[in-house]
Amino acid sequence: MSGGGCSVRAIWILTPHDAVAFSRRFAVVEKRWRVEWEAEGGARAEMMPLPADYEVAAAFAERRRREGTARGSGIRTSMSSAGSDSWVDDPITRHIISLHIDKEEGEGFMLWPVVLQKRGSYYILVLPLVDPQSFKAYESLLKRSDCGSSAKEKGNLSSILLNLPCITGALMVAHVIGDIITGDTAEPEVIVSTGPSVGGLLDSLTGSIGISARPKPIAAPVAAPTASISSPVGAPQSESLKGGMRPFDKDLLRNFILGAMPFGTPQDLNYANVTSVRTTGFSADPLPTDQKQPAWKPYLYKGRQRTLFSSLETLNAALYDRDDVQDFLSVSGQVTCRAELEGLPDVSLPLSGLKAARVEVSSFHHCVQASEPTNDKQTLIFQPPLGNFVLMHYQASCNMDPPVKGFYQLSMVSENEGAFLFKLRLMEGYKSPFLMEFCMVTMPFPRRRVASYDGNPSVGTVSMTEHSIEWRIVSSGRGLSGRSIEATFSGTVRFHPITIQRVNSSFRSVPSTAFVEDSDSEQDNTKNGANLDDYLMEKMNKDLQAVNLEEPLSWQAYNYAKVSFKIVGGTLSGLTIDPKSVTIYPSVKAPVEYSMQASSGDYILWNTLGKCPSAALPKLL
Repeated sequence: MSGGGCSVRAIWILTPHDAVAFSRRFAVVEKRWRVEWEAEGGARAEMMPLPADYEVAAAFAERRRREGTARGSGIRTSMSSAGSDSWVDDPITRHIISLHIDKEEGEGFMLWPVVLQKRGSYYILVLPLVDPQSFKAYESLLKRSDCGSSAKEKGNLSSILLNLPCITGALMVAHVIGDIITGDTAEPEVIVSTGPSVGGLLDSLTGSIGISARPKPIAAPVAAPTASISSPVGAPQSESLKGGMRPFDKDLLRNFILGAMPFGTPQDLNYANVTSVRTTGFSADPLPTDQKQPAWKPYLYKGRQRTLFSSLETLNAALYDRDDVQDFLSVSGQVTCRAELEGLPDVSLPLSGLKAARVEVSSFHHCVQASEPTNDKQTLIFQPPLGNFVLMHYQASCNMDPPVKGFYQLSMVSENEGAFLFKLRLMEGYKSPFLMEFCMVTMPFPRRRVASYDGNPSVGTVSMTEHSIEWRIVSSGRGLSGRSIEATFSGTVRFHPITIQRVNSSFRSVPSTAFVEDSDSEQDNTKNGANLDDYLMEKMNKDLQAVNLEEPLSWQAYNYAKVSFKIVGGTLSGLTIDPKSVTIYPSVKAPVEYSMQASSGDYILWNTLGKCPSAALPKLL
């Protein structure tokens, strides 16, 4: 990733308690900012220096109070006042905010644009360098009466941001910093088979009894350091863990910033690249005179050559088993790659099955040049970076029958007892090499406590938790391949009696703004800094009576069962790669391996005897 056109004046990371856990200022960028303001012929640069950490924390807390939450509503309300972000009446002000700095001596000033991103319990603030004209244009928006979507003339917020590529770069900086402080720096998964496949009848026989060669994830070539458990500077360990905060390694973050954005200008925001350069340095091998080394490949690979591709798909489904409601199936997938190739070769990769998959949306890695799709095929040409990377993302339709289909019924026979029935068909129409590694069905009861259940399934095992019943149909180690099975499970479930209590007055007093998705976790009516949403959920679970016997399991919600599974050996969309058609130039002897895996996302079986949400889809022309 590159942050072209972006320079950063400062970065702050704040805790939920409005304390600065980390900050970094860039003096070179700040000097450029002062020069640009002085060229405007004004002395405002001296009046708007970078604030101290405590001033930023105070300004952020004041904005939270003024806007209602840390992000704010992004729309003008009767409570909005001129000069506030909500006065601009544009939802983008939930992510690109302003901070009003109050000075003990002299006049206060405004910081803008401050890119805000919340990751875990932390708030990440990135202040990019913008020209004085854009800054003054936003200042005028804070005083106008016709801001936001109602502004028809030029000069609204969208037109200002459109001319500021630094906003995109700052968002990228905030995103990668969020990955580091949350420990989400692992490279994409690339899967390889642990043993050769002989194909034909032997694969079918061994797969059906669960002893086929199973694909395994392959590790990235350079291990990324994991976040340590050190506390933020100046905060004891108990404070850093208060309210569920996860401490992060500030030395790791400092080293990344030093390598990724020297002097405040992002050069390479790829965490794996920056870590690799710090670990091994740049390649000393001379390049051919007619080739340029791309930014995404800071050093060259040496060793055994091979190329690995994986298609990883997630199937989201809503199955109703009703004549008046159509089932919904959607596949989201990605093709991951790991090319262990010496030098700077070009790889040509043909995709097939585009018509069958009916690909709706696709996006590619920045190293890829994609041709126009023709005759059900599309060619991707790229110079691969090091390590594992996502070659493309796509959204497509499911080209096969649902791997798990059937119906689920649940009916309450009394207030504390319900009768249920499952009748499912697994892997119908799926032939080898498709292999279902595991499959589990969960009946969740979020508002009731399960006391016991009766019933034996035709296949698999059953277990019980406090709020669910889990039916494991296919266990890990005994896969299902080359055949389909029918699975039925009928029985009864008993619940503990409902304890009727009056709704606590503290719940009634919660303001409507508390339901905003980024509600502040340090409100006075929470305990030990717990998140307000969790507090409200706990109150609803304990204090609210079930609505009636028709819907006693969820508080004004629906009844469903959720299916979890993993299938290897094929794609559900039909979008595939032919490894024999992959070409590498200059030609080298490098085997090409390809693996496919599909797993469940939100795969829901709605209760056919209860209510179910659905959407009317437009008819195809």
